[in-house]
Amino acid sequence: MEIKRLHVGKRLSEITIHNGTVYLAGQIAENTSQDIVGQTREVLGHVDRLLAEAGSDKTRILSTQIYIADMADFPGMNTVWDEWVVPGNTPPRATVEAKLANPACLVEVVIVAAQP
Repeated sequence: MEIKRLHVGKRLSEITIHNGTVYLAGQIAENTSQDIVGQTREVLGHVDRLLAEAGSDKTRILSTQIYIADMADFPGMNTVWDEWVVPGNTPPRATVEAKLANPACLVEVVIVAAQP
């Protein structure tokens, strides 16, 4: 079975595809001056773009892990999430408060998805 990696860097690959499963690296906002709503929208935009590049989309998400720097931002993140997910295709999800590597990042999202 082939392992395909996209956007390979020194420290990580943004995407790994193996046996019809797409694994995304944790996605964070590039514009960290935004609040939780803006950062979450940007992050989910990255997810959409990377899944499309891997031949998948958000309706095929198998698992989501969300790391949030402050649970006080949970409602704002959920507002954006609820607008983004496709009804009837909401994936399993875990959300935890975590100290993120970049203190300016408010949210990080990790996705595993299936290819068609």
